Amino acid sequence: MPPYHHLGEIPPKRHTQFRKADGSLYSEELFGTEGFSNNYSNIYYHYPPTRVTRIEPFQELQLEAWNVGVQRHHHLKTAQLQPAKDAVLGNQVLMYNQDLTIGIALPSETMNYYYRSGDADTLYFVHDGHGVLETTFGLLPYHEGDYIIIPRGTTYRFALSEESVQSRFLVVEAHGNIEPPRRYVSPSGQLLEHAPYCERDLRRPEELVTHTEQGKFEVRLKVDNLITSYWYDFHPFNVVGWDGCEYPWIFNISDFEPITGRVHQPPPVHQTFQGPNFVVCSFVPRKLDYHPLSIPVPYNHSNIDSDEMLYYVNGNFGSRRGIERSSISLHPRGIPHGPHPGAVEKSLGVQQTDELAVMIDTFHPLKYTTAAQTIDDPAYPYSWLS
Repeated sequence: MPPYHHLGEIPPKRHTQFRKADGSLYSEELFGTEGFSNNYSNIYYHYPPTRVTRIEPFQELQLEAWNVGVQRHHHLKTAQLQPAKDAVLGNQVLMYNQDLTIGIALPSETMNYYYRSGDADTLYFVHDGHGVLETTFGLLPYHEGDYIIIPRGTTYRFALSEESVQSRFLVVEAHGNIEPPRRYVSPSGQLLEHAPYCERDLRRPEELVTHTEQGKFEVRLKVDNLITSYWYDFHPFNVVGWDGCEYPWIFNISDFEPITGRVHQPPPVHQTFQGPNFVVCSFVPRKLDYHPLSIPVPYNHSNIDSDEMLYYVNGNFGSRRGIERSSISLHPRGIPHGPHPGAVEKSLGVQQTDELAVMIDTFHPLKYTTAAQTIDDPAYPYSWLS
């Protein structure tokens, strides 16, 4: 979990009277997870968050499944995807299972509404672009290389910078907590000394802008595949203060400190987050193996219990050829994969790598969408022939 944080005005004791200058009470909300048994924050509003003026259907999302018909490796060329909609509704889901969805967002529009996922923590990896994530908890400026973690239940809106290049996000929606790996966290919640990052590397909301204006404000709430429009006669960010351990935060991939060894290290040393039945890993520029007979590229391996998705950000990924910036390789369970022909010999004596990539390993099989079918390279499974 992120460390305890607070912004704005809060009373000395929780669940006690907290009054405005005119003597009326602020409204308190316990923003809690797992039925009062896990992380939470206490939020104080000018207006009761329960006061809604209109509820109406907005959209029901339906993922169109692609039945591949065989079990094989995939290379998805996401550079071929076209910009669409905004940072939320423009998420083009490419694969999914009961635990998560994985997609690409290339927003072409600004958000004229606010958004809240009622059942999914969301991770946005910022490949290109910068801007500000506006949230109930305050403002979070973001830029290239950021992992943005948005807890379920958070009301937010992306404000894309007008000076920014075309924004590109890798988007993961998870039906559970996205958090640091438990092996790196002490019983009291502190990141341990051997963790590849620490609390100093986390960016938290640092500016709380309180909006008290009234009018017509739409918050689109997503639960399962149903999006419902909630209309309020007050601004959703009318928060005067909050404190706790449940709030959005950012970690930049460049702050991940790689763990290296004399011989090639397995993917768990790159783990950055864990989610429900999946892990997220960061492959960053680093020194390579330093045994005199080491082979720096990965050995052939089989994913017996997981599907391995790799999103290529920048640099030269030594074990692969024909991979483009923003490509996705998907190596599903049951099939060995490893370095392309010639990659082992080429890597001998290489002392460092400039690769930058994000890997997601899922422990339940992934399914594919028809959006993935349109950008799939059917020749990829044969790329080990020569």
